[in-house]
Amino acid sequence: MTNSATMPQPVSLGRRLKRFMADRPLIPLIVLLVILVLILQVLRPGIVNERWIANTAKFAIPLAILAGCQTMTMLTGGIDLSVGTVATMSAFIMATQIVNQDPTVAFILAMLPAVLIGLVNGVGVGVFRVHPLIMTLGTSLIGTGFLQVYQRTVIASGAKIPDFLNWLGTGLTYGFPNALFLFVPVAVLIVFTLNRTGFGRLLYAVGDNERAARLSGVRYWQVITALYVISSLLAGITGLLYIGLIKAPSLSLAEPLVLPSVAAAVIGGTSIFGGRGGYMGTIVGALILTVLTTLLTILHMPEGGRRILFGFIVLIVTAAYLRIIEDR
Repeated sequence: MTNSATMPQPVSLGRRLKRFMADRPLIPLIVLLVILVLILQVLRPGIVNERWIANTAKFAIPLAILAGCQTMTMLTGGIDLSVGTVATMSAFIMATQIVNQDPTVAFILAMLPAVLIGLVNGVGVGVFRVHPLIMTLGTSLIGTGFLQVYQRTVIASGAKIPDFLNWLGTGLTYGFPNALFLFVPVAVLIVFTLNRTGFGRLLYAVGDNERAARLSGVRYWQVITALYVISSLLAGITGLLYIGLIKAPSLSLAEPLVLPSVAAAVIGGTSIFGGRGGYMGTIVGALILTVLTTLLTILHMPEGGRRILFGFIVLIVTAAYLRIIEDR
């Protein structure tokens, strides 16, 4: 007679569902995105058309690139709260320098603060072991202060949005946003880097177990410095794209995207504790938040309410992913 104690116990439906979601996180995210689009169509019949899809992609792309910065830094157990300031600085400097400078010179000047802030963040986190949240928050505040000083020196010269950035930010080619010409190579590069390169494997290794990575010969400070420089460069590029979309340089241009960029990465399955996640889920997370923003606009929810909602989303999704990991 077979001993019932040795027989395999049937796996419950809830556990199988959690395991499925953990192994294939993109599927539930895509399902959620489709549900939001359907709700939007029900609330405002006819809104989902080619024009709406193009506009949604235009606004999702800058968020997705900034969320890519968060994804890479979160893989190491960090975060980059300076991306909004970096994007704003690059955009504002580009718009003011293009008035009197050659476009190439203006571009170099616009990207210079991104490189400097990325280096400072990387050295602070990787060498001096300052917590990433504190380090990037500090450089964000310093950058905002420098930008306010800079504004006073160029207030008389005015600002101008380069035609190329207007074309990239708002233009369409055969119904597709021109921003895709920038986003697709960036997205492919991030995915390739994370999945197919030694640097990407180092990011996962450092986030999963920093001590083990160090004992394996990984030069932690070099990895972290390179990471935060790359993050700042991507943020600077995002700022140039975003100003072409918004067409209004300001001292807080990209700051409202910081919290949603963190939310998009978390929704996409990237663990804030490091070592787990990917960029494809982050892209879908950015689309979900963009569609959700449209939905909240239709429901006349104010900006403060949206920020509260995004904060709750980060908390709830993080708790859900932790529960899934514990039950695996």
